[in-house]
Amino acid sequence: MWERIKRLFRSVFGGIIESAEDPELILKQTIRDMQDNVPKMRENVAQVMATEKQLEKQAVVLDREIGELDLKVKAAIKQGRDDIARTYISALQEKQVARERAAGQLDSAHAAAVQARKFLDNYILQVKKRASEAQQLVNEARAAKMQEQLSQAMSSFQVGDDSSTFDEMREKIQRRSASAEARMDLATGGIESQIADIERESLNLQVDDLLSAYKQQMGVGQPAAPRVESESEKSLGPADRAKALE
Repeated sequence: MWERIKRLFRSVFGGIIESAEDPELILKQTIRDMQDNVPKMRENVAQVMATEKQLEKQAVVLDREIGELDLKVKAAIKQGRDDIARTYISALQEKQVARERAAGQLDSAHAAAVQARKFLDNYILQVKKRASEAQQLVNEARAAKMQEQLSQAMSSFQVGDDSSTFDEMREKIQRRSASAEARMDLATGGIESQIADIERESLNLQVDDLLSAYKQQMGVGQPAAPRVESESEKSLGPADRAKALE
């Protein structure tokens, strides 16, 4: 029973963690962590190189002291002071042992510095390589995410679900268009429209009369004399009179 409960919790929480993991964020954080390690590694390499430099300076000092003691031994021997020469020889031997020990430490420090610099260079190259690879993976993750969203939208989209809405809106628009056309026909064909046309024509006639009056007053374009109907034309009906005028 306990194993089943543990398996249940592992499946539930494992699914939650897996669904919550964002590959893009995790990759970016991994690259940031690697980049943050570079300054620390540089500091470690600098310490190794500093140890190498210190041992080099120590070796130079020991070489100088050994040279000085050698000269002192020779000078004491020339003066016949073997006792002083022995003291210098003892000190010389100690310096030579220290110099050999320093030489071994210097070789080890030099090898360590070379390895540290090589490791740092390789690590920086790996960081750059991983950063480039991570950027490609991020782009692939974004493309995959967009494809997932598109596929979900396409799978959830059903033409039949929205066809009734389109039909309803089409019918509503057609009703509004027909109603507007009917109101327009009613507005332009009613008695009010006809009265408006007559009034507009009356205003046009008044304007024409005033224009003719101005022209007559100014002597421009004298109107022709009105035609006088004969007695026979007066006795004709409207239709016959129109034919006679033609």
